[in-house]
Amino acid sequence: MKLLENKTAIITGATRGIGKGIAETFAQQGANIAFTYSSSVDAANALEKELSAFGVKAKGYQSNAADFDAAQELAALVLEEFGSIDILVNNAGITKDNLLMRISEDDFDKVIEINLKSVFNLTKAVIRPMMKQRKGSIINMSSVVGLKGNAGQANYAASKAGIIGFSKSVALELGSRNIRSNVIAPGFIETEMTAKLDEATVKGWRDAIPLKRGGTPEDIANACVFLASDMSAYITGQTLSVDGGMLT
Repeated sequence: MKLLENKTAIITGATRGIGKGIAETFAQQGANIAFTYSSSVDAANALEKELSAFGVKAKGYQSNAADFDAAQELAALVLEEFGSIDILVNNAGITKDNLLMRISEDDFDKVIEINLKSVFNLTKAVIRPMMKQRKGSIINMSSVVGLKGNAGQANYAASKAGIIGFSKSVALELGSRNIRSNVIAPGFIETEMTAKLDEATVKGWRDAIPLKRGGTPEDIANACVFLASDMSAYITGQTLSVDGGMLT
């Protein structure tokens, strides 16, 4: 029995990195996947094909999660196409790193809007169908930086810490309707983005982690499967750090 058999998941920002890893692992576990992407149509088409090969339904939507109306429209389209929304994974995010002295107002606003407001937008868009079903799992992607802060990332840390407070509040509000809201806080995850970094820098980061390696998108995806599935039926309002012991 696959853990997510016949469940429908919306995953934002799924054409690369962690989002793609989540989409692939969810499809392997039997979930039908509605995913969003911002610009790369080719990558979206390729992912649709790849996910469909697991025998599930998969469809990409070009949608800006930071736009309130677009999020509402996305939820309506997914509901019409798939019949239910059982899981929401808010994964879309950006960085615009700089020391506070140099962060522009626009760099602050953009990061808050895409990382934090998008979580509000999509959560608000899916809670009605989830309340009707009397079941749902919302998984929000924070970061180790949201838990401990990081120099040069005040905007990013604020957005990721905000996600934790928001998720706990949602858990309290919707628990009576059997809708769960949890957070994953990834540590140093090696993706296409980190592959471009200087090897010595990356080695330094790996050496500082108790498990002595960077995480993989699959490490995050496996934690998401647990929180999305009925295995975690009595878990809500929690933040699960997937960081190789970085914050221990």
